[in-house]
Amino acid sequence: MSADPREASRLRRQLRAFVSQARQNERKLQRFLQQEVAFIAAGGLPALLEELFGHYPRRFELDAVRLQLADPDHDIRHILGELDLLNLPQLILVDDALPDQESVQLGPLDPAAAACWFGADATIRSHARLPLVRQSRLLGRLLVGSRRQERFIPGAATDFLERLSSVLAVCIENALNHERLKRLGLTDPLTGLHNRRYFDARLKEAIGQARRSGAPLCALYLDIDHFKVINDKHGHAEGDRVLQWIAQALKGQMRRNDVLARLGGEEFGVLLAETEPTTAMAIAERIRQTIAHDSADALPFPVTVSLGCSTLDADPRLPDADAGTRLLQAADQGLYAAKRSGRNRVVFHES
Repeated sequence: MSADPREASRLRRQLRAFVSQARQNERKLQRFLQQEVAFIAAGGLPALLEELFGHYPRRFELDAVRLQLADPDHDIRHILGELDLLNLPQLILVDDALPDQESVQLGPLDPAAAACWFGADATIRSHARLPLVRQSRLLGRLLVGSRRQERFIPGAATDFLERLSSVLAVCIENALNHERLKRLGLTDPLTGLHNRRYFDARLKEAIGQARRSGAPLCALYLDIDHFKVINDKHGHAEGDRVLQWIAQALKGQMRRNDVLARLGGEEFGVLLAETEPTTAMAIAERIRQTIAHDSADALPFPVTVSLGCSTLDADPRLPDADAGTRLLQAADQGLYAAKRSGRNRVVFHES
């Protein structure tokens, strides 16, 4: 009995379709595995976000990628601000906590929904919304979109996407925790400012940049006047309150690239990159006046500060470490000169 040629042809076509689909799934799996490895291998939060917003959409031919993270305590905002990543348009921080349960969602988008998820100028017609879950807690969502309406349809590659979002959730949590640990080691717990260790590291970087570019670099040393009297008369709790208020007042006077740290006790340091001495002195004077004026209203008693100012030695023969030492010593000498001459003033000292 001979086989039906038409049935045999149908079976061959079906077999070829199965083989083609299997090969396509294998290639898709390899791409997802490569992307997972790339996320895991990213060194730190900046590299992870670069991978997510740069390489990932190119690898998968995506027209839009957004990362939404829950940040009710503004902790992530502080981390991103310190890394100069706060203004990334692809990153959305949500003040409210997100629901704990959410599933992968794929499908078409109308223009109003596309504008909601991807921005007013988006031309996204289909999308995947992937929950980022760690230990039953929703950290945020990964939103990916395409201008092709048929790109994301319900049920397509859901397993792959769920696995990828799980890996990404682990990577994001680890990267944020790594930054938190770094902050603990580089942050003064009382004031929330950076500490001496951070200041010294940034000083080294700032000197290298200043010498390569030829731009000026100035330093300020600031000390609270009669701080021992404040502690003795009003108690250490009130002294801590003064330190915290001074820290916030100083932060309000800093520019984007300025480096501010509590160096110890009642002493603070500031690095002013690309700043001429006359401008540095004007900044120091503004700080002095602001604290003297505002402390009378903000604290139970008025507080003043003294400041020393210096600029980086331009001698190229001087090693970077020696140049940094001279810069800080000169600012310190300026500070003590301000103290000796009556306090509540700014003194410039040549390094």
